Amino acid sequence: VVRTAAEAGAEVVVLCDTNGGMLPNWMGDVVSAAAGIGVDLGVHCHNDSGCAVANSLAAVDAGVMHVQGTVNGYGERTGNMDLTTLIADLQLKYGWPLLADRQLAELTHTSHAIADIANQPHLTRQPYVGHSAFAHKAGLHASAIKVNEDLYQHTQPELVGNDMRMLISNMSGRASVQIKAAQLGLEITDRELAGQVTDMIKQREADGYSYEAADASFELLVRSMTSQLNEPFELISWRVLTEENTDEGVPRDSSEATVKLVAKGERQLVIGEGNGPVNALGQGIVKALTPAYPQVAGYELVDYRVRILDEVRGTDATVRVLIDTSDGVHGWTTVGVGTNVIEASWEALADAYTYGLVKGYGLVEAESR
Repeated sequence: VVRTAAEAGAEVVVLCDTNGGMLPNWMGDVVSAAAGIGVDLGVHCHNDSGCAVANSLAAVDAGVMHVQGTVNGYGERTGNMDLTTLIADLQLKYGWPLLADRQLAELTHTSHAIADIANQPHLTRQPYVGHSAFAHKAGLHASAIKVNEDLYQHTQPELVGNDMRMLISNMSGRASVQIKAAQLGLEITDRELAGQVTDMIKQREADGYSYEAADASFELLVRSMTSQLNEPFELISWRVLTEENTDEGVPRDSSEATVKLVAKGERQLVIGEGNGPVNALGQGIVKALTPAYPQVAGYELVDYRVRILDEVRGTDATVRVLIDTSDGVHGWTTVGVGTNVIEASWEALADAYTYGLVKGYGLVEAESR
């Protein structure tokens, strides 16, 4: 087939592994055999065997200079060869100058932007550009990274526009906490204090909290324990009432939340209404805080997740609530835990608004209104 195409005048013949069944050593043999025909070769690899990138690299090793693929590996079945991985491999491992340094540093942003355009969740564990590509969790890893990042990182994440992340969990040691805090702009130089923070995190993790995806709550905890937190408001109490009304013969559920708090020395008592208890609490806290902090009107709850931690306890189970909040520019995640899902939700909500105010998010926009 390759010879026939070459004799017919083809400039490049692309070898297509359309069913994704090739393995790297087979690919190298096929390309080497076809290379003697005297026409430029290309490859088009699918990922059905999990070898699309490896097969493409094997083809390059055998002399191919035309490689097809897609950003993030999008394609039918298990996908096509992922161009983001191949580009990074060829530039950082092979030393081929495919892109300018500033262009390579846009690789992570480009990958995420295309995922957004395709309306697809970004693959957390995607090589080079995934959110977890340079994430570290275990205490020994953190201690080693503090000495030499190359021990657990195969390249510098900044080269592809990514960041090293330190995940905080019950596996974390003092070094993990210190590195993570430093990434958030909080220095914990006192070893004893760092140990106390670490012990508190481990205790809270044992109670059901998870800070791996809740950097905002982690930062608030560290600020509180290191006397670096100025509470923007003080909660007095809250309560929620949920009822079903029949309006014009149509049953409707509604919730009403009463929130009492003090902000900038002013006591606020407000009622928030919503289509559920968490929505009502969110409306209530915004109404209560707006007189003192107008910027909270621009905070939006963009995701709300509940996980049951001990299912065997049925309705008495402990739940973990994660809330994603945005001001349109920044995004942050907070966590709450409890046997009462509304109480856990309130904790995550309160952290969300506390964090936004502590960081000054939305302040410029509020002042311009």
